[in-house]
Order: sequence, then C-alpha cells, then structure tokens
Amino acid sequence: MIQSEKQCHVCSGRKIQYIFSIKSFRVEKCVACGLKKLNPQPTEQELSEIYGPQYFPLTDNPEDKLHATQLKARTADHYLDKLELYMGGPLTGHLLEVGCGYGDFLERAAARGLSVTGIEYSAHSAEVARKKLGDKGKVLCGTITQFLSAEEQFDFIVFVDVLEHVRNPRAFLRNVHKLLRKDGVSMAIVPSLDSFSARLMKNKWMEFKPEHLWYFSKSTLKQLFYGEHFGKIRVVPAKKTLSFDYIAQHFRQYPVRFYSSLINFLQSPLPRFLRRLPIRVTASGIIMFARKKEAQTYKRLSVIMAAYNEGSTIRGAIERVLAKKMDGVEIGLIIVESNSTDHTGEIIQEYQEHDRVKVVWQEKPRGKGNAIRAGLQQATGDYIMIQDADDEYDIEDYDALLDPLVNGEADFVLGARHGGNAWKMRHFEDQRLASHFLNFGHWFFTTLVNLVYGVRLKDPFTMYKVFRNDCLNGIAFECNRFDFDFELVIKLVRKGYRPIEIPVNYRSRSFKEGKKVNVVRDPLTWLRAIIKFRFQKL
Repeated sequence: MIQSEKQCHVCSGRKIQYIFSIKSFRVEKCVACGLKKLNPQPTEQELSEIYGPQYFPLTDNPEDKLHATQLKARTADHYLDKLELYMGGPLTGHLLEVGCGYGDFLERAAARGLSVTGIEYSAHSAEVARKKLGDKGKVLCGTITQFLSAEEQFDFIVFVDVLEHVRNPRAFLRNVHKLLRKDGVSMAIVPSLDSFSARLMKNKWMEFKPEHLWYFSKSTLKQLFYGEHFGKIRVVPAKKTLSFDYIAQHFRQYPVRFYSSLINFLQSPLPRFLRRLPIRVTASGIIMFARKKEAQTYKRLSVIMAAYNEGSTIRGAIERVLAKKMDGVEIGLIIVESNSTDHTGEIIQEYQEHDRVKVVWQEKPRGKGNAIRAGLQQATGDYIMIQDADDEYDIEDYDALLDPLVNGEADFVLGARHGGNAWKMRHFEDQRLASHFLNFGHWFFTTLVNLVYGVRLKDPFTMYKVFRNDCLNGIAFECNRFDFDFELVIKLVRKGYRPIEIPVNYRSRSFKEGKKVNVVRDPLTWLRAIIKFRFQKL
C-alpha cells in the first residue's frame, strides 16, 4: 500500500478524517471541502491485478458482446452530442482519449470525422481497441506522460471514468493542460458524490472500490480544474445507455450487498425484450467541460458597485476600492449608475476615464438586483465581488474574503456580518423598533433558506458575496430588487457550490441615512424567490 500525504489535494486543508473502509483500504474525507480519498492507496502490483482481462464485464456469448458494444456506442454518442453542444457546433480537429478501454468512444468520435488517438493502461484493453479502430486511429499502451516528449497537442482531451483512478489528479490535469492546444477543451466524466445513487447507497455506493482512489463532488472537481488553469467550466449529468441485462451483469461481477440481490430479483422475471431494452439513465457520473487558460502571474477581481442616490458616500466608496492593494490580485471596479436624482452621476463621471473603472449608465432605476445583473454582464475578472456604494462594509475585509478563493479552498464566499448573529445584525440608535423588526426578518428568512435548501448558513443575504467568475456559467438571473440577493445564493447553491462564511465588519445604516429596503414589499419578493427557485429548472 502507498501512503498519501496528510493534506487535501484540492483545498490544502490538513484536517482529514477517517470515515470507513473498502475491504482493507481506508476512506478519508477532508473536513474543509469534502473530498474523499483512499489512504493508503493500492500498490502498482495490486492495481495491475485489478486491471486484468477480467476488469470489464465478461461474456463469451457473441450476442451479449454485441449488445454491450451497442449500448456503449449509444453512450459515446450522447457524450459527443454534449461536447458539440458545449462547442456550439460540429467537432473538428484531433482528439485524445486517456483511458480509452476497448475503444468504443474513439470509434464513435472517428465516425464524426475527428482524428483520434487513444492511450490505455491495460495492455489487454489497448489491444482490443487497436483491433476495433484499425486504420481509423491509433492506440498506445501506457500513461499520459508518454505524450509529453512527443510535442503533439490536441484540440480535445477526453477521459471517461479515469480521474478517480490516477495517483495524483493535479499532476494528471497539468499534463492534460500541456497537451491541449490554445483554447483546447477537456471533457471529464467522473462519478460524483452528489449523484442520486451516491446519496441513496451511502457507504454501499458501487463506485466505492479499491481502484477508485479519489471521490469528487461537483464543487471539489471544479476547484481542482480551476486551480490547474482551466476556465469556462460547465457541468451536466452524465447519462448512460444501459439495459437490465447489462446492469445485472455488472452487479454480478461487482457485487454490492442487498443491491445485487435486488437487481437480480427484478431482472429474472422480465421477458428478454424488456431485459435488452436500451434505457438512458442518469447513473453516478457528471460530465465536466473546461477550456485551457494560460497561466497568469496574478488574478483579477471584478468589483461590482450599484449606485443610486448615493451622493454622500459614493466618492469615498470608489476611492477606497481603487486604493485597496492585494498581493497577486488586480482590482477592477464596475459601477452601475441608475440615473440618480442627486449628484451621484456627476461624481461617477469623474472616474469614467480611470483605467480600472468601467461605468454602466442605466436610463432609469430598475432596482439594485437589475443593476448588479448589468454589472455581472461586464465582469471579466477571475473573481467577482459585490460591493455597496455606502459605508456599511469595511473594504479591509477584502483580503480575508479573497484568500479562500485564491488558495483554492473555496469557490464561493459570503461575508458574515457580526459573525452571523441575526440579533446583532442591525442596530439603529434612532429607530430601535425598525432594527428589531429587520433582525427578526433576517432570522426568519435565513432559517427558511436553510430548511428549504439543506444548508447551514448564518448570513446568506450579506452584500459581500465573492465567487469565481465561472460559477455563473449557465445561470440566468431575473430578479430586479433585493430579492436578487436570494436568487444569487440559491442558484449557486443549487449548482452545487457550498459557500463558506467569513466574519466581516459591518455598520448598518438606518432608513434616515438612506436604507432603501421596503419593509412591506420586499419580504414578499424574498418569500416568492425562496419558493420559486426551489423548483425552477436551472
């Protein structure tokens, strides 16, 4: 057995817990990000025995072999369809599949006109793939590192059910990055801890097996890719075309207590045509698409500031953001001005030519949420932060908020006011009843969000929301008022991002000082958002 380091491969956290064992192999979990791994890992000798000719479902019946091949071809076509959808059109260029197995995916990719190359660890599988492809492509037996000295690059690199097998996922992704051409695309299919089967079967999940060294969630997988200079990340469910016969064969070869017996019980009485009926199912996996980005010596932060009738505070807020210095981070400011009736617009105009300021002028005020949405459309930084145009928040908290993102420990951060204590959230000396009412509302809506969405947040409605730019891929926003704060958090959570909360300094301003929340109208929009976005398709 090979002992791995006592440090998380994704977030570098050092608090690692043992949770259970697979045969003689321990499964450990990072407390910070949730990554699971085998520790110690199997030796090379143990893995070689696992990956022998018996590794793939066995059958000597030619008809059964043909049936399995047809199912795999349909699954491969589905993956290629999803890749075309990500690319926005037909696929052209050179594709490398790492861990190509028997070559089913390569065969379907070649049929679409792609130049294909495969690499396979198992000598037996590589030989089968060579015979299947013939002169339509080439297959090598070995690992991805063998290509690094060949100076060959690819438009697409695909690895289906591979990343969980490699000793070092970060090193593997670095090699993928090197082998991709500029703007090249990787497509990874990986079993996910977020999948229905994983949540249903828990420790009996069929993906928990000795050859799977790593167990990812959507969030940990995205952090891993982002940390290795991939961007434009998109995740979709990985659907496979299976049949009852194929599933039963798999569970006979890799038995799982209770579930193997259940599958066999359900399959046995079925007529042959039903047992062989191809069914597309969402199994345990996800498909992750990502584009190669060039490595940067610094990161860029886009700060979005909505401004409407903030003449008394806007200049100071802008100056503080522009004066803020952070090691390795360049700050750009996007100001959305909504046709203020005071002198806010005149002040903002003074900064319009600043090289780190972009101003978006709106014809009329449509609400804070609408202004933030307009700013998001202009954000090009690696990270995005939402900043109010008043004095409620302390810009010196930027360092603490950005640190988990820059270090790869998180992809979504919330700045928790007063440590998340709802009853200390707002304290208006001249309007104490109003402050108590708002604090009760904060407690009520926080509790409701936690119950409805299965999270444990203390201050989900803080203005300080910081996240990676690619977290927004595929999300459409619609809210215009303060309900946007709910919509943003809810939709990121539903996409699989679990925010971490960092305590920040906060001095609430009263209604007399310019607070714009409508205590009658806005709570109704918040309630509507919590209910609507629970069921709305993302």
